[in-house]
Amino acid sequence: MREEVVRPLTLGGTRFSYRLLRHPAPRTEPVIVLGGGFQGSRGWPHMEDRITPVADFVTADLPGVGGSDSLPPGAGTEFAGAAVDRILDDLGAPLVNLFGYSYGAELAFGCAQRHPHRIARLMLGGVVSHTSSAQRESLRLAAGHLERGDTENFAAVAAGMQLCLDEDRHIPRRSLVYRYVKRSMQHVAVEVPDVLAYLQRSLISSPSFDGGLSGVPALVFTGEHDSITTPDRQRAFAATIRGSRFAAIKDSDHWVVLERAADVADLTVRFFTDQPWDAAPYVAPPPA
Repeated sequence: MREEVVRPLTLGGTRFSYRLLRHPAPRTEPVIVLGGGFQGSRGWPHMEDRITPVADFVTADLPGVGGSDSLPPGAGTEFAGAAVDRILDDLGAPLVNLFGYSYGAELAFGCAQRHPHRIARLMLGGVVSHTSSAQRESLRLAAGHLERGDTENFAAVAAGMQLCLDEDRHIPRRSLVYRYVKRSMQHVAVEVPDVLAYLQRSLISSPSFDGGLSGVPALVFTGEHDSITTPDRQRAFAATIRGSRFAAIKDSDHWVVLERAADVADLTVRFFTDQPWDAAPYVAPPPA
């Protein structure tokens, strides 16, 4: 049975925690997984199943997530980034493998920029490095529904702006994923204070992705039908990280971590253990 440790931490009086599953003889550096705006420490079962046989596995309930305290008034990405730094310090590993998806990619990228000497490998998915006018309009509509207390339509708009609903693009179990994401958005609309601010941080681009990065082996990935973080935009972002690689995952969109969870986990293990991944059956071929 894996040894599990939950470490409580504080930052300026705000309580949060991270969860560590130890491996007795790891093949690579500890893997820290940072998810989207509402994903907590127990939201990564496929990653846990694939990574724990080869490495220590770390997930977090950052401020505002799970059982942690809410973000302090006016706090945002900078505060969450400082919480990630606290986890890194408390973990005490000389080097870590850092995985970030969606909003977690912003936190992971910022951490790598601040501490490149502490990051063995960096994997970023669904990087919200650009925001279209359609996305901003969808967020405005979602905000209007929320202000009127209409959680049903808020959830429908919030789910629709995160998923590819074009029936001409193949995504297995699209209707099931849509229902899951919509229910999740209804839940957070009721349970999460200041839910709109969290959604905006997750889906609206930020200056945090400026400045580039060098000296850290990196892989950027996204779903091939992602309408928020399109493959073209992700390739352009990957080009700002010296020596980075890019992968598009077949038959998936921004929720690739749910739609192709086992494949994302497999890609992660391959990259973090220096195995080839280019020919994996789930990787879409590059454009001609």
